[in-house]
Amino acid sequence: MNLLKALASVSSMTLLSRVLGFARDAIIARAFGAGAMTDAFFVAFKLPNLLRRLFAEGAFSQAFVPILAEYKNQRGEEATRILIARVATVLFVVVAAVSVLGIIAAPLIVLISAPGFTAHPDKFQMTVELTRIVFPYILFMSLVSFAGGILNTWSRFMVPAFTPVLLNVAMILAAAFAAPYFDPPVLALGWGAFIGGILQLSLQIPALKKLGMLPRWDWAPKDEGVRRILYLMGPAAFGVSIAQISLLINTVFASFLESGSVSWLYYADRLMEFPTGMLGVALGTILLPSLAKHYADNDPGEYSKLLDWGLRLTIMLAAPAALALGILAVPLITTLFHYGAFTAHDVEMTRMALVAYSIGLVGLILVKVLAPGFYARQNIKTPVKIALFTLLATQAMNLMFIWELKHAGLALSIGLGACLNASILFYKLRSQGIFQPQPGWYGFLLKLLTALAVMGVLLWFGMDKESLWIAYGFSQRILHLFGLVVGGVVVYFATLWLLGFRLHQFKRRAA
Repeated sequence: MNLLKALASVSSMTLLSRVLGFARDAIIARAFGAGAMTDAFFVAFKLPNLLRRLFAEGAFSQAFVPILAEYKNQRGEEATRILIARVATVLFVVVAAVSVLGIIAAPLIVLISAPGFTAHPDKFQMTVELTRIVFPYILFMSLVSFAGGILNTWSRFMVPAFTPVLLNVAMILAAAFAAPYFDPPVLALGWGAFIGGILQLSLQIPALKKLGMLPRWDWAPKDEGVRRILYLMGPAAFGVSIAQISLLINTVFASFLESGSVSWLYYADRLMEFPTGMLGVALGTILLPSLAKHYADNDPGEYSKLLDWGLRLTIMLAAPAALALGILAVPLITTLFHYGAFTAHDVEMTRMALVAYSIGLVGLILVKVLAPGFYARQNIKTPVKIALFTLLATQAMNLMFIWELKHAGLALSIGLGACLNASILFYKLRSQGIFQPQPGWYGFLLKLLTALAVMGVLLWFGMDKESLWIAYGFSQRILHLFGLVVGGVVVYFATLWLLGFRLHQFKRRAA
C-alpha cells in the first residue's frame, strides 16, 4: 500500500469528521453561546473526551499495535485471534468498572476538574448531571479504539477514520432538534454524545467480523500478551497525550477566570484539532504498523527512512496550517461561530486563545509522529520521562502566563510545552541512533520558509481589516474565507513546485 495514498484516505475521512465537528460547534454556539451552560457541558465532556483522545487518537494503538503486529507476523492467525479475544475481555471489564465509578463519583470529578464552579451551585450541579450522562462514552470509545487498532494493523484504515463522523451527526441532531425537549436544553448535548458512542461502536463490529477477528469472551488477565499490552498502555497514554492532560489541568485554571473562559479555550482548541487530526493523528496511524514491522524485521535503515519521510511531510503540511490559523483567526472564528448568542467579545477572546495555540501547532503534530518512533520499538521509558518533564514545565508556564494573558496564557503554555516535548523526543531519537536524517534537510527547510513567506503575505493583505469580518453577513464571510483558503493553498504549493517539489518525491510503500 502506498502510504501517501493511505494518508490521503485517512485525512479525507478526518476532514469530513472535522467539518461536521465545526458544524456541530457552530450549532452549539448559536443555540447556547458561551456561558454557564456551555461551560458545564464542556467540563463534563472534558474527561471522556480526553480518554477518547488517549485511546482513539494513538495511545492505545501505541501499546496494542506493536504487540498485535508481532503476533500477526510471527505467531500465526490462531494465536492472534486468542490475543484479541483476551485483550477485548479485559479491556471491557476494566473500562466498564471505570465508567460505573465515574457515574458514582461525578460530584468529586467535577470538584477536581472545575473547583471554581463550587461558587455557583446551579452550574456545579448541572455539570455533575451532564458528567453522569456522558461518562459511559469512555466504554464505547475504548472498544472503538481497540477495534480500530485491529483494523489498522490489517491496513483497513477507512472504517476507523470514518467513525468519528457518527458522534458529530448525533450531537448535531441533539443540538438542532432535541434540545427544546429537554429542561435545561443543554442536557440534549450529553445524550447526543452517549448515542454517538453507541453508533461508533456499532459500525466497527461488521468490519471485524469480515476480517474474522470479532472477539469472543475469554477472561485471561494473566495471559502473556495481555500483560505486555497493559504494561505498555498506561505509560503510552501518558507519553503521547501530554498536551491533552495539560488541557484538562487548564480547565482547573480556567474555571477561576472570567465566565466563558472554558468555552473560549474549547472553541480555539476545536480549530486546532482540525490540522492536528488530519495530519498528526493520520500520520501516526499509518506510520505505526510499518514502523513495528521494520523493527520486527531488524531493519534500522528503513525504520529511519520512514521516520524521515513522516517528519518532512509533517513540517511541510503543519507549518502553513499554523501560520494560517494565526493570521486568519478572526475570519475563521467569525465564519464558524459568530452567530446568535456568540458575541463580538467572544470572537476576540477566542482569537487570543487560537493565536496562542497556533504557536505550538507544529510541535503538537510532531509529537504524534515522533512518539511512535519509540513505541513501535516497545520503548516506554524514554517517552514517559520526557512527557513528565514536559507536563511539569507546562504547568510552570501556566503559572507564569495566566496573570497577564489570562486564558490565552493557558493556550500558549500548551503550545510551548508541545514544542518542548517534540524537541526532546527528536533529540533522543538522534542520540540513541534510532533516527538518522536523510540528506537535503537544509535545502528542504529553506524552500519551505520561502513558500511560507509568500503565503503569509497573501493571507495578511487578503484578509483586510478584522472589523470587517464582524460586520460581514454569513455569505460574505464564507466567500471571503473560501477565497483566502484556496488562494493560500494554491500559492503555497505553487511556490513549492517552482522551487522543485514534486508529488512523487513523497510516495512511499508500507512495510
